[in-house]
Amino acid sequence: MAPKTGRTVVITGASAGLGRAIAHAFACEGARIGLISRNRERLETARAEVENLGGTAMILIADMADSEQVDLAASQVEQQFGEIDVWVNNAMTSVFSPFKTMTPEEFRRVTEVTYLGAVYGTMAALHRMLPRNHGTIIQVGSALSSRSIPLQSAYCGAKHAMRGFTDSIRCELAHDKSKVHITMVQLPAMNTPQFNWVKSRLPNKPQPVPPIFQPEVAAEAIVWASHHRRRELYVGMPTVMAMWGNKVIPGLIDLYLGRTAYQSQQTDQPEEPDRPSNLWQSVPGPFTAHGSFGNRAKESSQQLWFAKHKWMLGAVMAGYAAAAAVLSIANRGDGRRSRFTDD
Repeated sequence: MAPKTGRTVVITGASAGLGRAIAHAFACEGARIGLISRNRERLETARAEVENLGGTAMILIADMADSEQVDLAASQVEQQFGEIDVWVNNAMTSVFSPFKTMTPEEFRRVTEVTYLGAVYGTMAALHRMLPRNHGTIIQVGSALSSRSIPLQSAYCGAKHAMRGFTDSIRCELAHDKSKVHITMVQLPAMNTPQFNWVKSRLPNKPQPVPPIFQPEVAAEAIVWASHHRRRELYVGMPTVMAMWGNKVIPGLIDLYLGRTAYQSQQTDQPEEPDRPSNLWQSVPGPFTAHGSFGNRAKESSQQLWFAKHKWMLGAVMAGYAAAAAVLSIANRGDGRRSRFTDD
């Protein structure tokens, strides 16, 4: 059982999916959590779950595309729970569609929620954290922040923008010698309900690109990142492969995704015509942390374990290398002495 920290945490997009899993993970530490979303009914359920797990929660109805609503939510959290220690920018939306059929309004909305929502959240957090020189901001990123895929141009662009924006702020914090920390957790495909409510023009139902992970894997990484001053944290080997592959063979990956990623983002079930989406308004329904792909979702990541323990592993490997060097020198010395004895 993790120690009870009693920290104050704000999570955007907290009513379902990954945000709800993140809330559960922080609740197990006894955190005081501000849950931000547009859906009051699901927030009420999420609050009850947080309190059952040992945390305390308050709900805040806000659209992340509205900077005034975001700043007001931050003020309300501090009025009730005290100084914000951790702010998690998780809210997102997307549209599954070829770019040629996207509308300007759809592209703007995805950008405002996914990218500008993170900007507004970061702004609200920094306005409160910088004067006291304390706090952590976590940007919930994606492998798509480096390696884009077709059919999600607005979302990929927003995640790229989030990464560039975060790098800039990180430089400013370093210049000011601030102790406020900002990090980005890059995620693989997750089994969340977003595929049930995302706006889509695809002929078949959308799905995450396999391999798929349960949201608890990402939630574990995000809570861990809140305790450690990592610049970035990659979750899952698919994320590592996407990030590094794009550095080495981006052109080949373009061709590969052009051939495969239309199909890999769709199931074999036809999409329902006129299905409601959450692009403009929250979709009602009892959605939880998990989506409908649990039978294919991984519940752990060996890569994440190695990423969390890389300094320890590096020290062990350095120790082995030093021991091997000492043994090699000793063996050469024994060989020389043996030749002298034979002579």
